[in-house]
Amino acid sequence: MKRMLLLFAAFVLIVASCARAEEIVVDMHLVDANGVGKSIGTITVSTSPYGAILTPSLSDLPPGVHGFHVHQNPSCDPGEKEGKKVAALGAGPHLDPASAKKHQGPYAEGHLGDLPALIVGPDGKAVVPLLAPRLKPADLKGHALMIHAGGDTYADQPELGGGGARMACGIAK
Repeated sequence: MKRMLLLFAAFVLIVASCARAEEIVVDMHLVDANGVGKSIGTITVSTSPYGAILTPSLSDLPPGVHGFHVHQNPSCDPGEKEGKKVAALGAGPHLDPASAKKHQGPYAEGHLGDLPALIVGPDGKAVVPLLAPRLKPADLKGHALMIHAGGDTYADQPELGGGGARMACGIAK
């Protein structure tokens, strides 16, 4: 009986440690052309049988629908483009390991980094979980999570195919 209890306890510890390995927490910060600003909360990325679940716990954002993506580089630093300083340009483009080179949204075969839109309530908080069916938490490690100022059309034209200016960023570690 003791042996069975020890085996059961070992099994529970193994399962619990595996579950923790499938979850990452990304600290998110406001960004602007001068650099990384104040913390606005976290996004917890966990696994499910249907893909990665991204659970935001964010505040101090403009209400509305915002483009949300995984970007190639693990950086939220500003950069320079066409002689102008740009917020979080160090994150690079959307994650696109298959070189699809097109926006098609989180449910199609375009950029792997295309995520469902982030919804921010009238109180400036985002708390509604999102499903990214093509991703696992491990796929985000070593990349930036980006929240954009505008909505996302998930198309290459018009301009908001990427979601507009970069306004919040975090690094998945």
